[in-house]
Amino acid sequence: MARSIQVLNHTRNSQPVTRGQVAENMWTRFRGLMGKRSLPEGYGLYFPGESAIHSFFMRIPIDVAYLDRAGRVVHVTNGMPPWRVGPLVRGARNVLELPVGTLERTATRVGDFLEIRFL
Repeated sequence: MARSIQVLNHTRNSQPVTRGQVAENMWTRFRGLMGKRSLPEGYGLYFPGESAIHSFFMRIPIDVAYLDRAGRVVHVTNGMPPWRVGPLVRGARNVLELPVGTLERTATRVGDFLEIRFL
């Protein structure tokens, strides 16, 4: 079973993820969000050690935040459609996949500091 997380945006005093998971092994990284028909508000899938993602075999658009080692947002993608390859983001060391609209709802922007809390 994947570890659970919460994500706090200390810059905006918001909480993009109230109940999420870590993609920490080969299977959870491979599967990702493939086949999901929807994502509940407050969900997030965290990919430690990644600087790029794709949305192949996905059915829904997603928001994506790319983080550096310190947890600073270095790039965002709002509404990445299915069947796309995301950018290889220089300086990114972790990626957070979110339900579409989460970045806007939580006002998460490049430069914000996100804290990943492992539960």
